[in-house]
Amino acid sequence: MITIFTPSFADEANTNAQNLTAKEIVSRLPADRFRVVLLGDGAPDPRIFARGNTEILQWSPHGNTARWLTRLLLSKIDVYFFPRQGPLDTLFLFFRRSLGLRIALVTYIAMALDEIAVGPTVTRSIREGDLVFGNSRYVAQTVEERFGVVTGTIHSGIKRELFHPPAEARGPRSKLTVLYAGSFQARKRVDVVIREAANWPSVEFRLVGKGEEEEKCRSLVNELGCRNVTFVGHLSQPKLAEEMQKADVFLFPSVLEGHPQVLGQAAACGLPAIAMEKYRPDYVLNGETGYLVKSDIELSQKLGGLLSDADLRLTMSAAAARHALQFDWDKVAREWERVFVEAAGKRRKRN
Repeated sequence: MITIFTPSFADEANTNAQNLTAKEIVSRLPADRFRVVLLGDGAPDPRIFARGNTEILQWSPHGNTARWLTRLLLSKIDVYFFPRQGPLDTLFLFFRRSLGLRIALVTYIAMALDEIAVGPTVTRSIREGDLVFGNSRYVAQTVEERFGVVTGTIHSGIKRELFHPPAEARGPRSKLTVLYAGSFQARKRVDVVIREAANWPSVEFRLVGKGEEEEKCRSLVNELGCRNVTFVGHLSQPKLAEEMQKADVFLFPSVLEGHPQVLGQAAACGLPAIAMEKYRPDYVLNGETGYLVKSDIELSQKLGGLLSDADLRLTMSAAAARHALQFDWDKVAREWERVFVEAAGKRRKRN
């Protein structure tokens, strides 16, 4: 039995990308081979709640870090998986080194590190990790280039029971829909989507998500007089899948990412996507399943081409759905099983 601790939350309602990834992995680990300890702050994902050999450390108003750290240090933990930039991770890494703890560290990086500041805890988790992975080939490349650490690639998977092409094939429509899904942060550039909506008044633009930039975006809609923009708000994963299945094009102008899961989910739903080339997402094949563009001018041109050409949309839709088949959570979870076994083996050799 291999015991894994991850500072990830098991809550069903938590849609943070890192927590979604951890939940999908944990829910698929065989309970007769892996014991898992993770965190909780609400009703847990039913799959994790029903899983054997799983312990959820509940959040409380006070003293969480001290309580969780004590539980971690006094338990027989084989693998610490997916450290973040939090106080628990910082203290764990300190005690791991100072006390010589024989706990393997598996670091998973979900953000390209080419142009962002990297905090001391994440830096340490990369340098001291027994095994280090990025969630795309480009993310892994940026880790290797910046830290000189051998870095593998394991993509996030796609929840195929939710994200799949619509039951009725997309055909010619009198009203087209462009979809954005993600948080409303400055780096996501939701304003670019809104400015495109102003250029296409006969096309519906639907914005899924919430965040600190939302009021600015609403003001921009009013300023441009856009009657074709709908603020959908935050959605559960099943509802997001429904939105994707009803849309025609996925528009994602964010400039600072790792490997955003929404691009994989959109592909699985047969949505041609337009995203920025800068972070080189493996979910999009440029010119085949959508476009990876280098500028806003190119973004606007490619969107116009997709909206004006029904045959192109349908061809890319079919290609996107085929491409997405390789990003399957069951396959991904088996990759992580092998990683955890290897990591635990490293720990036991140190014993």
